Amino acid sequence: MKKIAVLFSVLLFGMLINGSVYGERHGGTFVFCAPYGGDIFSLDMHRTANTQDYIVGLNINRSLYKWDTKQSKPVLDLATSVKTSKDGRVFTFKLRNNVKFHNGRTMTADDIIYSYNRIMDPKIGSSAALFIVNIKGAKDVQQGKTKAMSGLKKIDNHTLQITLENASDISYLLYKIETAIVPKEEVEAKKDAFGTNPVGLGPFKFVKWVRGSEIVLEKFDDYFEPGKPYLDKLVYKIMPEGAARDMAFRAKELDANLVGSAQYLVYKADPVFSENMTEVAEMYTRLIGFNPNFEPFANKKVRQAINHAINSDIIIKKLLKGKAFKAVSFLPSSSPGFNDNLQPYAYDVNKAKSLMKEAGYEKGFEFEVLGTNSGSFGVRIVEAIIPFLKKINIVVKPQQLESGMLYQRLKNSEYQAFIWSLESGPDPVNSLARFHSQTLASGGNFILYNNPQFDRLLDLAKDERDPIQKLAHVKKADGIFLEDAPIWFFNYNKAVIAHHPWVNGVEAVATEMMYQDFTNLWLDSSSLRAK
Repeated sequence: MKKIAVLFSVLLFGMLINGSVYGERHGGTFVFCAPYGGDIFSLDMHRTANTQDYIVGLNINRSLYKWDTKQSKPVLDLATSVKTSKDGRVFTFKLRNNVKFHNGRTMTADDIIYSYNRIMDPKIGSSAALFIVNIKGAKDVQQGKTKAMSGLKKIDNHTLQITLENASDISYLLYKIETAIVPKEEVEAKKDAFGTNPVGLGPFKFVKWVRGSEIVLEKFDDYFEPGKPYLDKLVYKIMPEGAARDMAFRAKELDANLVGSAQYLVYKADPVFSENMTEVAEMYTRLIGFNPNFEPFANKKVRQAINHAINSDIIIKKLLKGKAFKAVSFLPSSSPGFNDNLQPYAYDVNKAKSLMKEAGYEKGFEFEVLGTNSGSFGVRIVEAIIPFLKKINIVVKPQQLESGMLYQRLKNSEYQAFIWSLESGPDPVNSLARFHSQTLASGGNFILYNNPQFDRLLDLAKDERDPIQKLAHVKKADGIFLEDAPIWFFNYNKAVIAHHPWVNGVEAVATEMMYQDFTNLWLDSSSLRAK
């Protein structure tokens, strides 16, 4: 009997590893889309600033941390543990000892040091420098004074110490795929060709790139997570046109599709598609910002009145076809700093009229709103609010600008109001910090927000080491921001991926829905491309 029990245990273990117990998870080809812009620019994550490239590169590469969709925060990936000094500036990482590059070599602390120094190399000009610059000595490398950062120290092959110039939550800086860890020997041997024939240490390795058509990846058998990835092959089709993606998805040439506003209601009405859609409030907040130097907007009651006077729900339903989530405050519901106790401004014309009277603007005024041609957060939305604000005697005049020109006007505070989409994540402290009184308009505080109580809470949050208390300060600050109403709180972008019934493991990635890590995705036997 003991022999039988042992044999059963061995068989069961083998079934678990192979995925049999979980519905034959292993094998097959998953065909997805790269939907933004045109072709891929580069698969060297240090040399590109294109979201389209990151979508693909995410599954070829790995960074020190990774984004955890369930916890909505970064977690360790290439390390098993980290110790942080009391002042929040020194981090000691114990690295995994089983991480291999696609060329078979084991990753060590030297590879992380090399990668971060490469990012700061002025000859590279990497956009990822933004996430590395707080490491001690990073600016010296960037300015060409030295080739190595003093804040990167190898203790041994699998122990790394990172020292920052200023205390910060390092996880929000080093989870970005732009900070991917790369092998020095491959980079230096291939030089510029590394961007077209990359070597990473992610779950999939590069196979081929057909310009303007597709990129093919295949399973990396020595990936450090046992038994993963489940897929044998991953194919990205370069498809910027929504109509073309829709046709390919319906023809089952794509296993999943990024759903645009044009297809959203159609997909929701489809009995099959509607059951296989993943939605998330992406960390972007659409809003109208008020310039406090324009006299009426210096009065909080006027700003609150505008929020009460506009029926956001009806605009989202009718104009955006339901493809948005009504905003509560600035931080979206997918942010770890979202305050569940806050309530959005209710549509209440009588309340709005009362506030206008109390503010001394019962007879109203007129103002100009600058915006782009965006259908989701541009002049089209401004035109939609005109009849609502007319009820409280406010006349709105939209003016369309090219996005670059709009940005310049905002940096110079040359506007009365503007409509735009601002990043509101993933780090809630840094997201709200754009509205700290010490942040200039050129640094992102376009609305010139200034509230000492708000500043104090953010300063406390920045210095707080206890994550629970840190979020408590953030939530209070976001509540103050809501009550002050320095903006019209419109919506959070609703990002949607539809997939066929045989696909399992699409995740609601709030930082950018297309940043899908396919390590855990699997296909059941009904897939046309199952093994």
